[in-house]
Amino acid sequence: MTTYLITGSNRGIGLELVRQLKDRGDDVIATCRSASPELNSLSVRVETNVDITSGDSVVKLRDNLKDNSVDVLIQNAGIAEFNSLSNLDPQSIVHQFEVNALSPLCCVHTLLSKLSKSAKIALISSRMGSIEDNNSGGSYGYRMSKVALCMAGKSLSVDLMPRGISVGILHPGLVSTRMTGFTSNGIQPKESVKGLIQRIDELTLENTGNFWHSNGEILPW
Repeated sequence: MTTYLITGSNRGIGLELVRQLKDRGDDVIATCRSASPELNSLSVRVETNVDITSGDSVVKLRDNLKDNSVDVLIQNAGIAEFNSLSNLDPQSIVHQFEVNALSPLCCVHTLLSKLSKSAKIALISSRMGSIEDNNSGGSYGYRMSKVALCMAGKSLSVDLMPRGISVGILHPGLVSTRMTGFTSNGIQPKESVKGLIQRIDELTLENTGNFWHSNGEILPW
């Protein structure tokens, strides 16, 4: 049985990851700041009061794992705040950097001792973190933070290769969740997560460090 630890698990993509992985028989540790009724109904191990921007809470999570090891760490927690050039908010941009890029990196660092041999790390990024693909501008904080997360993932893939740990940088697609205002243009979490899980299953040391769309397309940097 494979053990997954997923951050940001109480709703949206994180919740659907928990649901699908549990349904196929994997062992899931779901972490979040506060649980939702939907998460509690899935009968998996839930670790609450986990805020990835709080080093102390991540250390507490690590300690709570005790002798449990993690085979797949999915860094899913993130935020999106809109910043246009005409309405630039430096504080918002810094906050998005902290949540979307720096905190996932620090979380990986803290939990490294709990990762099993040949473990996998999946960073949920965004196509909006692609510089080449940016043809609409705007969204400064979100775009910049996701570019930074992609770079962190690439460096992690190099640094962790000697330990047998592979790293995937994944775009879930445009998904209809609360983060996207339940856009009618997006796919449903069920479809997105099916693709994300397939990409994680296919992740190896041979393809570590790639930036993937959930549909299997390799995305440009």
